[in-house]
Amino acid sequence: MSVPASMKAIFAEKAGGIEVLSYRDMPVPDAEAGQVLVQMDAIGVNFADIYQRKGTYRAPPPVILGNEGAGRIVGLGAGAERLAVGDRVAFRGALGGYAEYVAVPEDWANKIPDGVPDEVAVTMQVQGMTAHFLSLDVGKLAPGKSCLVHAGAGGVGQVLIQIAKIMGAKVFTTIGSADKIDLVKSIGADEIILYRDVDFAEVILEATDGAGVDAVFDGVGKDTIDGSIRSAGFQGVVALFGDASGKTPPIETGALAPKCVSLTRVGLQRFIPDWQTVERRVGDLAKWYLEGALKFDIARPRPLAQAAEVHRALEARQTTGKQILVP
Repeated sequence: MSVPASMKAIFAEKAGGIEVLSYRDMPVPDAEAGQVLVQMDAIGVNFADIYQRKGTYRAPPPVILGNEGAGRIVGLGAGAERLAVGDRVAFRGALGGYAEYVAVPEDWANKIPDGVPDEVAVTMQVQGMTAHFLSLDVGKLAPGKSCLVHAGAGGVGQVLIQIAKIMGAKVFTTIGSADKIDLVKSIGADEIILYRDVDFAEVILEATDGAGVDAVFDGVGKDTIDGSIRSAGFQGVVALFGDASGKTPPIETGALAPKCVSLTRVGLQRFIPDWQTVERRVGDLAKWYLEGALKFDIARPRPLAQAAEVHRALEARQTTGKQILVP
């Protein structure tokens, strides 16, 4: 396939606010040894991209932002043999995702299952697989168990609620405003808590006769972590997987003792050590999606040139579901 010498990309010249972002011409990267060159069709936006723009995440500026997307392979580096030119693939973790072309380690890319649209394949990468490992590997959800999902109307939150229901668990969820009630109810949430109006831990303890829940999934961090620990039941697990409200302060370990709560800080990459694990997780997500048991809330895709506007809305908590950019 013919590949141009230059492409459009979103470049962060230095760490800072959205004013550091520019939409500019950049050289198309080469597929180096073990890499595939992907022509992008859908680009995923994650809160980690904001951390990267601010210089607090891996590969700080100056850099092309982004690390998640889907598209078609248009070139192969030496030693790349599992995938082929023309394959539809999705990936996460590769730098430079906010661009028309991205060089991706072959082991970080997976073929998109038949019947799965590009924007859904993107959403399965970070948000989908994060919800998958949290539910199955960390929370070990099953019939008769219960969990608390913070920010249930968010991208990971929505998928977590649905997988928890697929696993047979009871789901409590917190949301920030009443206009999100119908959304989380429609995807299976059993108990909905407006966390700005009440002490969510007190609500959960009252609803469970003081027992608490088996698992708490907390991607909010500073504003919720103390209540998350209080919400957990005997030998329950609190899984911290993000800091959307700010960095979590030091935890007084004595708070874990009364109910022998386990507190863990987790990240996706350690739960997808190889492409076979990715295929297994994506395979489950695709199966549930194609069966109609799992839906993905995906916002109307925006042009790549509008990346700064998407960042502004994401930081202001004015979005629901997955944000997608298209070249």
